[in-house]
Amino acid sequence: MSDSKDLMAPDGAVNPINTDYKVGQDNIVMKVGPFGLDIHNRVFAISGLAVVAFVILTLAFQNDVAPLFTSMRNWLTSNLDWFFLSAANVFILVCLGIAVSPLGRVRLGGTEAQPDYSYLGWFSMLFAAGMGIGLMFYGVSEPLSHYSSSVGGTDWAPLGGAAGDPEAAAKLGMAATIFHWGLHPWGIYAIIALGLAIFSFNKGLPLTIRSIFYPLLGERVWGWPGHIIDILAILATLFGLATSLGFGASQAAAGLNFLFDFPANDTSKVLLIIGITAVALMSVVAGLDAGVKRLSEINMLLAVTLLLFVIVVGPTLLILTGVLDNLMAYIQYLPALSNPVGREDANFTQGWTAFYWAWWISWSPFVGMFIARVSRGRTVREFIVSVLLVPSLACVLWMSVFGGVAIEQVVSEGYKAAAEAELPLQLFLMLEALPLAQITSFVAIILVIVFFVTSSDSGSLVIDVISAGGKVDAPTPQRVFWCVFEGLVAIALILGGGLAALQAMSVSTGFPFTIVLLVATIAVIKGLASEPRA
Repeated sequence: MSDSKDLMAPDGAVNPINTDYKVGQDNIVMKVGPFGLDIHNRVFAISGLAVVAFVILTLAFQNDVAPLFTSMRNWLTSNLDWFFLSAANVFILVCLGIAVSPLGRVRLGGTEAQPDYSYLGWFSMLFAAGMGIGLMFYGVSEPLSHYSSSVGGTDWAPLGGAAGDPEAAAKLGMAATIFHWGLHPWGIYAIIALGLAIFSFNKGLPLTIRSIFYPLLGERVWGWPGHIIDILAILATLFGLATSLGFGASQAAAGLNFLFDFPANDTSKVLLIIGITAVALMSVVAGLDAGVKRLSEINMLLAVTLLLFVIVVGPTLLILTGVLDNLMAYIQYLPALSNPVGREDANFTQGWTAFYWAWWISWSPFVGMFIARVSRGRTVREFIVSVLLVPSLACVLWMSVFGGVAIEQVVSEGYKAAAEAELPLQLFLMLEALPLAQITSFVAIILVIVFFVTSSDSGSLVIDVISAGGKVDAPTPQRVFWCVFEGLVAIALILGGGLAALQAMSVSTGFPFTIVLLVATIAVIKGLASEPRA
């Protein structure tokens, strides 16, 4: 998940070359109301009141809502798993179709636009977009979970499992993990990023989700249809972000308990969320963008250092050969894993894939806005190929290293502590079996916390931009509001059902936004078709 800071378009980036698109900005002008909040077009008021009501009701009835969240998650994933799998397949196919068609020659920003960043810088930022709390939380736990289920022959194991065959189980486990972090999620991000880039840089429309729908809605995009689209985008992004923050708090608490015997209960998680949100809030109020950006860059350096350390001190040759083996296994099993019909591994498709796809979709406005921001000047073809491949390969490497080492510890060394522990603790128990475990575990905690801070701060900025109709200069109190309530929503979900509640709200908000994105693919194609080609 992205933790990137510099999300807005650079000065002079908007270069509308198609005057058929009229910007109805009269309907989205700044209207500063009480407490310095931008109350334009009811988007902020409705989405803000909905979030406030959710927090109050969840905290007031936290003992009663936990079963509700669990039931809601189970119903949505068991009845709509085919829908989520099919939608993700559509996004990938649309991306590939655009890339190989003449539309791939369209240049983001107009025919004369030049890239804002070199290939090296651009690829680095695409790599950064793939890093975050999710990889820290699931880097060890997901491969281990799939491996254990496959080798045990349980009925939900992907592709029927590999009972009693550790080598085949490891292969299946890594393929299933990479499936959740590879082409499909980045196809989701690519669609919305491409839409934002085209309609902002080429058409001169505001940098917000409703702008993508101008070819379908025309001037109505500035009225209630556009309001509903932006409200759904805000709620999806906020609950997707809260899910990540909840995972981060759970893992940080587990790590602190592992190192310092810090209690890993709900109170500790709430205190962590409050403390880390306060740091993000200071950045919002004081305008410490440069400081947080620098902190984010340091965090990326720490992540790469931790990755290299595990490669060097772990079974190096096995890891390096495993990267290619895992990539080939992913390609081999990709058709079966992405098949939405006739599956006999319901627990895998419903418990893992449906949740993941809803989570990625709920995050797509956040990551998509960052990707759009850094991709001006690229052709659509190189944009799609790079967005699909660069971060996907980075995720393959990360999962192969951390997940591969954890599985190898179980298979060859008989070290089962990580496999038998709860998900938030598994990373630290894997590191315990390697040299300098105290240091690397502490570094891992720092990584989780800083990803938490930068995600919260950046996420509040993206939500603020959407709620302000694409304006990047919305009042600071409004961004403060979103930053505070991101933390409060995460707290409410932790207390109202834990990981089940976090997953439930990601799926619940991801479902309607999936419909929004499916319609957006049509608008993106229509927008590209009206553009001159480089």
